[in-house]
Amino acid sequence: MEKMLGGHIVVKVLEKENVTKAFCVPGESYLGVIDGLYEHSTIDLISTRHEGGASFMAEAYAKATGDVGVCMATRGPGATNLSIGLHTAMQDSTPLVALIGQVERSFLGREAFQEVDFEAYFSHLCKKAIEIKDVNRIPELLHQAFYEARSGRPGPVVVSLPHDMLEDKAVYKPGKKPAVQLPEASEQTVQEAIAKVQQAERPFIIAGGGVIASEAQEELILLAERLQVPVVSAFRRFNIMDNYHENYAGWLGFGANPNLLQQIKVADVVLVLGTRLSQVSTMDYTLIGENTEIIQVDIDAGSIGKSYPVDQAIVSDMKLFLQKALPFLENNTDDTRQAFVKKQREAYVTHSTVPAADGDTSYAEMNDVIANLMEMISDNSVLTSDAGNFYGWLARYFKYTDKKQYIGPTSGAMGYGLPAALGVKVARPNDTVISFSGDGGFMMTAQELETAVRENIKVIAVVVNNNMFGTIRNHQEIHFPGRVISTPLTNPDFVEMAKLYGCHGATVTKNNQFPQAFEAALASDKTFVIEIRTSPDILSVAQAAKS
Repeated sequence: MEKMLGGHIVVKVLEKENVTKAFCVPGESYLGVIDGLYEHSTIDLISTRHEGGASFMAEAYAKATGDVGVCMATRGPGATNLSIGLHTAMQDSTPLVALIGQVERSFLGREAFQEVDFEAYFSHLCKKAIEIKDVNRIPELLHQAFYEARSGRPGPVVVSLPHDMLEDKAVYKPGKKPAVQLPEASEQTVQEAIAKVQQAERPFIIAGGGVIASEAQEELILLAERLQVPVVSAFRRFNIMDNYHENYAGWLGFGANPNLLQQIKVADVVLVLGTRLSQVSTMDYTLIGENTEIIQVDIDAGSIGKSYPVDQAIVSDMKLFLQKALPFLENNTDDTRQAFVKKQREAYVTHSTVPAADGDTSYAEMNDVIANLMEMISDNSVLTSDAGNFYGWLARYFKYTDKKQYIGPTSGAMGYGLPAALGVKVARPNDTVISFSGDGGFMMTAQELETAVRENIKVIAVVVNNNMFGTIRNHQEIHFPGRVISTPLTNPDFVEMAKLYGCHGATVTKNNQFPQAFEAALASDKTFVIEIRTSPDILSVAQAAKS
């Protein structure tokens, strides 16, 4: 049998794993893999302008498809640049495989040019780091990486590929691709958990990414309806259920409704579905009261009890748990319970209703922008965003459904919005994809506008510009009033900059200008940048709500 180069064997494994898109910045240390992809018929290699952009695109692509995202980078600086997206994938439980070139095997441990010990460096950033030193083991170890990325709590796996190993030759022997087995709780365990929720007086469900990953939204809705329990979404996990549903009571995270937080604190039972109860979701681990009984269901045993000691731990895939729970349930017709759900819903509606615009102002107002966006946006739309105070408007006022979705970093990474939108658009070419970024975050990955134009990836990029690192300025003024340093920014004209990249764009300085700009963006045949110039005095959605 004919022998193949190691780099070409890597591509054969990618084929068997049904990879169709990969994102990279090319590098000499893994040129053997790139050569294997030359004129490849089924795998599209998308070259980006920064490794951070490549990993963000792959991470968002994985979220949009539900399958493993793939990114590639060269050794040393390329790998460390790539790591921001891997950290995002780890905190967001996103399946990802990163292929990274490495120095020659005989140079390892000698501080060779651009050498990094990847197994040590990525040991806490990723689920696993694997170095393949024998060309014959590529199929075995690379399939293992994909299995690790998909199984249990999904996450990123790094595969280190020494330069010279990729140039060795071997006979390609197809490796084994094991199916992921989903854990499932016993009927008795499920029945016990549901009975506790059924008997509670003030129960809540907190649902997170595990519900989305297992596509269990419909089952969650049925459970909430039959139990008559209010459902709350974990930080940036809005799509656990239709936000217009009567059982949806709001979201957790920065700027969450204080009334909701107080109601959860005095709950007698909280059913936690597919979320580790992160620091942000739990407001620095203060959300759940000492007397609350916690039932936590998660696909990963290691995530249970990580933030709070629990009364009942259930290891299960979310869809399987909910499907097993539903046959035990009859519709709860208790008037007190229904009134409790209605009260939580009314509080959410009040908190999430956009205030009326103030009329003619010297800046554009995000309240008005979001109100217009909700009126104009169509089904089959996806919003992505960076971290930043502008996100507060997307969280508080925008209503997400199964056809209007959000993809964002629970890791709080800046620079995520634009490259994530490109990754989502590659995954869902027929959807309208809109990124939101602050001016600080946008400038971290704005170079990916060139990727959008070169690869003909059309998205709408909204830049909320107040000429500062607004979130940090907000904290600065709270904790160190009158001592502003390092947070002011100066920016280019973002629309003119976009045009230089080959995009289209429009600037919004008044409330009434956004609808026209958004219509132009929808009609554009290229990526369209909308710069929204907002008041530097309004740093948060809470300030805007009071003004």
